[in-house]
Amino acid sequence: MPSKLTESRLPFASLLLIAPFFFWGTAMVAMKGVIPNTTPLFMAGIRLVPAGILVLLSAVLMGRPQPRGWSAWLWIALFAVVDGTLFQGFLAEGLVRTGAGLGSVMIDSQPIAVALMALWLFGEHIGAIGWLGLALGIVGISLLGLPDEWIMGLFQGNIGFDASHLGVNLLHDLFQNGQWLMLLAALSMAVGTVLMRYVSRHADPVAATGWHMILGGLPLFALSSQVEVNQWVNLDWSNWVAMGYSTLFGSAIAYGLFFYFAASGSLTSLSSLTFLTPVFALLFGNLFLSEMLSPIQWGGVGLTLVSIYLINQREAIMQKLRSFRSSASDVVEPQPASESAIDLAQVPVTAVEKE
Repeated sequence: MPSKLTESRLPFASLLLIAPFFFWGTAMVAMKGVIPNTTPLFMAGIRLVPAGILVLLSAVLMGRPQPRGWSAWLWIALFAVVDGTLFQGFLAEGLVRTGAGLGSVMIDSQPIAVALMALWLFGEHIGAIGWLGLALGIVGISLLGLPDEWIMGLFQGNIGFDASHLGVNLLHDLFQNGQWLMLLAALSMAVGTVLMRYVSRHADPVAATGWHMILGGLPLFALSSQVEVNQWVNLDWSNWVAMGYSTLFGSAIAYGLFFYFAASGSLTSLSSLTFLTPVFALLFGNLFLSEMLSPIQWGGVGLTLVSIYLINQREAIMQKLRSFRSSASDVVEPQPASESAIDLAQVPVTAVEKE
């Protein structure tokens, strides 16, 4: 296994390495641009099912085995519900109520939940750097998800709570807030990431990914047929191109490249590039959709990106700190000399004068 991803024999390996995160970020912008002319659940299904078929065809061409046995299919079905139906459903509904760039930042906060679940389920070490990242992530998500007036009131010491926001009204308001829906999507993706460890024990991960897209997308189409209308009536050719881009590049190719590099290089190096996804989404969201964030939200974006980086790179950072400490301790320190070896030239002047 190559020690560096860039040592891949593929041409333009560096560009291909960044490509999944570019495609995921720009797919958010493409989906946001289509939302006014279609319905969220229908769009989520369109992104999943055709992409799943393409991934399955790729798995067949690569000669990867198909799932066998009840255990494999049950784990894939659970994976499909959580990482397919719930994740893409919350994502699409959240995009209706928030921007593409902000939504991408919220989605890529999922390493925070992954780190906590890995600690609880597998006893995975988080470390001081990881806990620092978690703390920054919680603060960053709070700045993104809470209304600006709440945060300003908190700093001014005059925040209050209206009783009308309690109970059912509060729950309704939370689900009407796109940031909270994005957090639910991030949580679904995090649980799906943990589930993949169990799924891969019973089925090939690439084939399982394709099947989970198909099985997760079908309920979205079913729900769309029951609760949505005019799913494609208002779509023009540019909208179909945008959805095709999200399906082909944002799902099928992005996942294919991600799994290739994950299997042929350093997973730690690959995961450290996750923070590029919201950067691309914010950049292109501002460029094509004129999305603007408040100063408080920009602060939340910055803290969240720093948090994601610290969590993904906590081991590498700790290794660098250990190396730095080791190098510092290797500096030769003057050893105490015997009395006979003391040079009068090195004795303090006051001591010589006393003699």
